Order: sequence, then structure tokens, then C-alpha cells
Amino acid sequence: MKVLVIGNGGREHAIARALSADPAVTALYCAPGNPGIAEVAELRAVDALDPAAVRDLAVELGVDLVVVGPEAPLVAGVADPVREAGIPVFGPSRAAAVLEGSKAFSKEVMAAAGIPTAKSYVCQSEDEYNKALDEFVGFPYVVKDDALAAGKGVVVTEDRDEALAHARACGRVVIEEYLDGPEVSLFGITDGAAVVPMMPSQDFKRIGDGDTGLNTGGMGSYCPLPWAPEGLTEEVVDTVIQPLVDEMRRRGTPFAGLVFAGLALTAKGLRVVEFNARFGDPETQSVLAMLESSLSELLYAAATGTLADVPAPRWRDGAAVTVVLAAAGYPGTPRGGDAITGIDEAEKLDTVVNQAGTKRDAEGVLVTSGGRVLAVTAVAGDIDAARAKAYKGVAAVRFDGAQHRTDIAAKATA
Repeated sequence: MKVLVIGNGGREHAIARALSADPAVTALYCAPGNPGIAEVAELRAVDALDPAAVRDLAVELGVDLVVVGPEAPLVAGVADPVREAGIPVFGPSRAAAVLEGSKAFSKEVMAAAGIPTAKSYVCQSEDEYNKALDEFVGFPYVVKDDALAAGKGVVVTEDRDEALAHARACGRVVIEEYLDGPEVSLFGITDGAAVVPMMPSQDFKRIGDGDTGLNTGGMGSYCPLPWAPEGLTEEVVDTVIQPLVDEMRRRGTPFAGLVFAGLALTAKGLRVVEFNARFGDPETQSVLAMLESSLSELLYAAATGTLADVPAPRWRDGAAVTVVLAAAGYPGTPRGGDAITGIDEAEKLDTVVNQAGTKRDAEGVLVTSGGRVLAVTAVAGDIDAARAKAYKGVAAVRFDGAQHRTDIAAKATA
């Protein structure tokens, strides 16, 4: 099987790694990719937001499967012309990707499907902002940009002025009740009818230790979740992902690809925080590190409507922990151009370093070029051992201004 991965981040590096180790994959391309991905796949230049350009590249390469990694290309509709050209695509259509492209649409679908979620209001004026915030006095305010925001469009604050400022900056927002309890991420692979769940994981959104500071795209993750209630995966499939898939199909916009369910285990029960239309980052780095069976088999079956015929995924024993290293200035304006060293040293310590915000400068030196620069993943017999190994890998990597959390998965076994 010849596979083309679209994207250039850490998630795509993790996907490319898994596919490159898959015996069923005979040729692997990535567009546009990054220097790390270049070590496991052949890179091709493409504007990932140009549907026609992605289609033309897939046709030129003669690939059997296209895997669209990031949300922006999916929302831009890159999957549609590729499918029309007769090439299987792992990733939803433009119409189905609105599930992530609009928080308001996502809430509408959840209401129609009876999926448990937070009480919310869609607002786009000062009067509407204030009325909605009045509903949730006494709890942290949760204000979400209705549109894509690279994982940073959510503000959770007890400061009403801060909540209002975020709403004004976004324009159209969803203001909702605060959900207590731990959060869980669960990926569901679907062909528009059947659903195959992956291993539950947890990520860490805030920039600082102890969940302090601004929201980010994610500063680390781990799996499995030893504290999760028994039967959680089955409950999420039965009450969240399958009803979502059924509702999308009923609407005439079947969702084929990856449903990312962000969940809160509240005192009142399971609630959906958000849906995404693609693999999450950095959860993907941890989850795929634990996958023992074929990734290409799952993705191809989802893209061709044959998921019910594929065996369930097999998982490694033990646990995986991922720690993200971010550039100076992140999650504000990140500084670029800082030389990166120590990746080879870190990988000699039995860790995997997936690259995200990296590039080669004019002299060929690997330098920072984005907010989240690298993600160091380790697998070991249990979470504590994986965590210790991951942080040894983090210590080996160096670039000026690097920042990372020191408490990823620290409470997982407490």
C-alpha cells in the first residue's frame, strides 16, 4: 500500500512513524512534512489548504490511501476532491468536518443525538455575552471561539472581564457551564457506520505546572488511564461516538475518519467537552506508541467502508508518556530560529522524539519554527517508569528558551 500523509506537525510525525513500521505500507509520502518526518517518509511540497493541489499530488503519486492529519485542511475540504478522484481518504468531508470547524454546530448535533454535554449558549453580541455569563455566575466562565483556533480558542476563568474580552476578540462564541472532574480523550475510528475505539488518554492543556497559565494546544499526554472507571471506553462508544456517527449519517453528511471525543468525568456523569475531526496532538504520540497492530489496516478500512471486517486493535503492555517542549514565547508569539541539539542523544535513551515546529535553516541546522517544537515519548512497564524515561529524554534535548511542564502524568498513579 502506498500512503500519503498530509500535514507537518508532531501528530503527523507520529502517524508517519507508525505507518513506516507497518509491513503493509510499501511507500510512504508526506506533504509538506518536516525534517523529522523526512527520516521516515519522502517529503513532497504542497499547500495543504488547497484541495485541488492535494488531489493532484495524490493522483501523481498513485497512492492507495491519503491520511489528512490537521484540522484546517479537513475544514478546507481537501478530502473531497481526493475521494472524487477515486482515492480512499482517511478524514471527513468538508461538510462533516464542520463538527470541529464550528462549536455551535457541534452543540447542535449533540442535542439532536442526545449526547451528554455542558449547557451552553451561542453568542455574538455584547448583550448575548453578558446574558450567558449571568447564567454561570459562581463558577469559572468557559468561553470558546466558535471557529478553529489551533487548540487555543478556549478561556476558562473566574474573571468576568477576561471572559468578556475573549468573547469580543472572537466575535461568535459558545459560552457554557463549567464541567468539573478529570478530562479524558478518546479517539474513535469510523467509516461512517462502525466505530472502533482507540486507547483512552489524557492531555495537559495549560502551559504551566499544576494546570496554571494560558491554554495551549497540549503540553503532554499519557495512556492508559489506571484511574478510569471500568467500562469507560464502551460507555463513550455507546453514548457519545456511535450516536454522533449515526446522527451525522442521518443528516446526509456521514463522518468517515477520526472522531476525537474530549470528555469530562463529572460528578453528574460523563459529559462531552468538545469534538475534533482528527487525531489529537499530543495524545496521538502516546496512543500510537502503544499500538501493536497495523495502523494502515484501520485507516484504510475506515476510508473504504470496511471497518466492521477489521480485527480490534492490539495494544502493548505498559504505558506511554509524552512531554512537549515549546519555544520561548509560546503560547503567545513563539520565537523561532533557535538551534536544536540532543535529539539523537534522547533517542539513544529509548525515547521517541517527534518533531512539530522545526525546520532546517540556510546552513542546514535544525532550528525552532513554531510554538510546540518537539514531543518526547517513552514507553515502559508502567506510567511511573515511562514518565521517568520520558523526562530523561527531555533533559537531553536543548534549544534556547525551551519550556516544558515537569508534572505530566505525575498524579496518574497517586
